[in-house]
Amino acid sequence: MPPHARRTVVSLLGAPAFATCAAAALSTGFLIVAHAMPPTAQDPGPGWTLTVLGIAQDGGMPHLGCQRHFCADARAGRRPAERVSSLGLVHEPSGRAYLFDATPDMPAQLDALTGGAAPDGIFLTHGHIGHYTGLVFLGKEVLAADGVTVYGTRRMADFLTSNGPWSLLVSDGHIALDVVAPDEPLALGDGLRVTAFTVPHRDEFTDTVGYRIDGPRASALFIPDVDRWDRWDRDIRALVDDVDLAFLDGTFSSADEIAGRSFDEIRHPLIPDTRRRLAGTGADVWFIHLNHSNPALAGAPDVAREGMAFGL
Repeated sequence: MPPHARRTVVSLLGAPAFATCAAAALSTGFLIVAHAMPPTAQDPGPGWTLTVLGIAQDGGMPHLGCQRHFCADARAGRRPAERVSSLGLVHEPSGRAYLFDATPDMPAQLDALTGGAAPDGIFLTHGHIGHYTGLVFLGKEVLAADGVTVYGTRRMADFLTSNGPWSLLVSDGHIALDVVAPDEPLALGDGLRVTAFTVPHRDEFTDTVGYRIDGPRASALFIPDVDRWDRWDRDIRALVDDVDLAFLDGTFSSADEIAGRSFDEIRHPLIPDTRRRLAGTGADVWFIHLNHSNPALAGAPDVAREGMAFGL
């Protein structure tokens, strides 16, 4: 792991959506600027830039039906809303762009990442609504995209091919499915490699994967959804120690957040447990995919923020 890749967070991007979010965050004290933009931060320069496009759980924030203070404050304009969890990659010299997960907020996220153009590819983690339903915007009713490559497992590809309305995206040529094999790196050129790996999660329709993203200068993990770490046959500490950045499932901070549900029913690692397991790691660990109930939304320093950008 190159030492210069550590703490490579740069300022929030200058795109209007990100600038608005940053201004609102700063006015409320919600963004922990000292952590998000450390004095040693550097412009990633030409090459691959990884950008946080959203940090919320599938329903976003404010969340439909939510009357908690985070949701109420977002509706009233007292704090920024949070888009659904997603990462974007852009190659500055060529303009090539990739999305990780196609969220219900995909139009706004692509506006920020590519100026509204279709990406060169979309990597899907699994078949829950916050992670693939943004594909609908590639259809003839909206973008009428021409063969956008969608990467996913065999079960993900079969699900999209066999179920409407997604099957129309395939048959009409708006998307082109590319099956990724877990643990086999996919070389995308210009020093970029993406490797899928399976993770345990609720797999009603598809299986679930995370991704390792390797650029010429740094590497990152993206695991927005996973069952608790002790239900996985891999060591999350070993995986995180081997990369520079890790964007991990931060859905809940406490089992008490969801009334009427036992801890055994919550299929996510809790933020305090993940912090304990990863204490002292050399990687920058950022929590993503936060539920609207999560108190870490108040400004925990290790919660990712929309618009943060990292040089890969």
